[in-house]
Amino acid sequence: MSQEPMSPDVTSDDKLWAMLSYLPIIWPIPAVIALLMEDKKNRPYIKFNAIQAIAMGLIAWITSFLCIGILVGLYMFYLAYLAYQGQEVKVPVVTDFIKNQGWA
Repeated sequence: MSQEPMSPDVTSDDKLWAMLSYLPIIWPIPAVIALLMEDKKNRPYIKFNAIQAIAMGLIAWITSFLCIGILVGLYMFYLAYLAYQGQEVKVPVVTDFIKNQGWA
């Protein structure tokens, strides 16, 4: 996983919505809301992180029976922190998949 420097057009609101999208406690509610709100889904940073958070949450949910889901959930807290710092978060395999599908 790599982090790239924050884009200068990323606002504090963008970072907040990105962070909320990753939080396992309330997943997937903020991510879905962000993708439904016109002003939020048109912000690339929010859209990318919301879609990636949904993908990571699904992975955690599917793998939860193996205890791997707990680790993925903890990883999502870390991703929430990075997103709030304004970092462009890249998750191995997941990021490339959602970009190749044209989802973000």
